[in-house]
Amino acid sequence: MKTYPLHSVSLEEAKQLQFRVVDAVTRHFDGRAVLSLGDLGVSEGLNRPVATHKAEQVIAEVFGAEDATLVRGAGTGAIRWGLTSFMHNGGKLLVHKAPIYPTTKVTIETMNLRPVEADYNTPGEIARVLRGNPDIGGALVQVTRQKPDDRYDLGAVIGEIHAACPALPVLTDDNYAVMKIPQIGVQCGASLSSFSSFKLLGPEGVGVLAGSHELIERVRAWNYSGGSQVQGHEAMAVLRGLIYAPVALAVESDVADELVRRLCAGEVAGVKEAFLANAQSKVLLVEFDEEIAPQVLKAAVGCGGAPHPVGSESKYEFVPMFYRLSGTFRQQDPALERRMIRINPMRGGADTVIRILSQAIKEAKEG
Repeated sequence: MKTYPLHSVSLEEAKQLQFRVVDAVTRHFDGRAVLSLGDLGVSEGLNRPVATHKAEQVIAEVFGAEDATLVRGAGTGAIRWGLTSFMHNGGKLLVHKAPIYPTTKVTIETMNLRPVEADYNTPGEIARVLRGNPDIGGALVQVTRQKPDDRYDLGAVIGEIHAACPALPVLTDDNYAVMKIPQIGVQCGASLSSFSSFKLLGPEGVGVLAGSHELIERVRAWNYSGGSQVQGHEAMAVLRGLIYAPVALAVESDVADELVRRLCAGEVAGVKEAFLANAQSKVLLVEFDEEIAPQVLKAAVGCGGAPHPVGSESKYEFVPMFYRLSGTFRQQDPALERRMIRINPMRGGADTVIRILSQAIKEAKEG
């Protein structure tokens, strides 16, 4: 199997990204505010906590966006509010010709949107579909891969959409990609980028939208109640996550690269092939020489491997995760589930992953 993982930032680039976030924080907060947990309630004139407002300014600066807002509902909530900001009930939405991420599919169905597919991997296909559907109301681009052979370039896809329909709003689902790749959707010309802070060592349930000031203001207006506001202490936790995530994720990427080299060199008996893929996180996919994937996953738990994600690279996940393939990958080829697993090293090293994998394979084959 050939995969096309996204290009990850280097450790040095991750350090510079960390420094950029800290520098932006010092431009919007004074020193005492940084050492506080933030305020509560709807501050007069802002209709949200002051710390939340300032955190949103930091996020906008870091990603070069006009504006940013923190919303309830994590990444799913950010996508939902992003689509709501420019799509009307029953409208046509341009999507990639691939299985749609399950939680995003729920949003599309509840909004009664009509997906119109174009193969983002094929140059010219987007323009052809848009010409044939002049009433399309917006586009959705998932930055990470929806199926193993996805290879499209984010900037090229957004560029082709804008070349065909310059005013068409574009929302990118940047979950599993933020702080890992050089540029997210809004930095490539998208109207809005959406992602979860929980996947960036931040708090549970908080999503981020960055991009067009006009669209962001619509979302803010619809989330005017006090209960909808992301409170100051949550906003400060979002910033702390953004500061510490880049380097942690870059180390994780380096470990995954090392694992591919060592497994492909035959270090672990029973492994047929290993490669990297964004499914959805950039993870190690391991194919076995026998159909033992379910048994390996069961055995890995007893060896110390995490059996499932929490938020996928959340602050709670530090031991390596041994898990089944993503839903969109399994939907593309159900047979893969019997012979292949995904491994995310999280904060662990390559030696730990190989030890757990070797023992799990041994136990699986012994039955």
